[in-house]
Amino acid sequence: MKNIAATAIFTGALMGLGPHTALAQVAEASAAAAAPLSGARLVGQGVLRFLGFEIYRARLWVQPGFDADHYAAHPLALELTYHRDFSAEAIAKRSIEEMRRVGRFTPQQATRWQQALAAALPDVKAGDRLLGLYQPGAGAVFKMGGRVVGEVADAEFSRLFFGIWLSPQTSEPGLRQELIAATRTPSQGPQ
Repeated sequence: MKNIAATAIFTGALMGLGPHTALAQVAEASAAAAAPLSGARLVGQGVLRFLGFEIYRARLWVQPGFDADHYAAHPLALELTYHRDFSAEAIAKRSIEEMRRVGRFTPQQATRWQQALAAALPDVKAGDRLLGLYQPGAGAVFKMGGRVVGEVADAEFSRLFFGIWLSPQTSEPGLRQELIAATRTPSQGPQ
């Protein structure tokens, strides 16, 4: 069973268009021109599916020098474009479950983080884009429609949260590979 799928957190993108359509190429070019992180470029995107249904499309922006094996050492932006409606509470609950795959934390941290994430995120509807910004050693900032909708000011939370998509321990290794594809050199190959 696809673990991330039950309730997604972010997504970004082209709402069901294939990556090779003319409209998708225009959208990608404009996205690169308006990167959500200074000096960053779009390096990958993919769709999370659950039982054949699209849950969200994810897109990843990173700055030059990004090393996927050490994602937590680099600023990044992850955008999710949802294809389904989810409450902030459901997203927060599922996020904590997924974060447990990435690293250990106490029940007290889980409770605190779930409450903080539910307060930081809006409910999402199909078509909504939610952007998460990560800075090493800092918390996560969330934007929707170009404005900050919330943040969780905890560096450990932030590392584990973005690890849902970028850690080798993710429950969705195929999506991870799609997100980091352009950061790999031919000699590195997939992980």
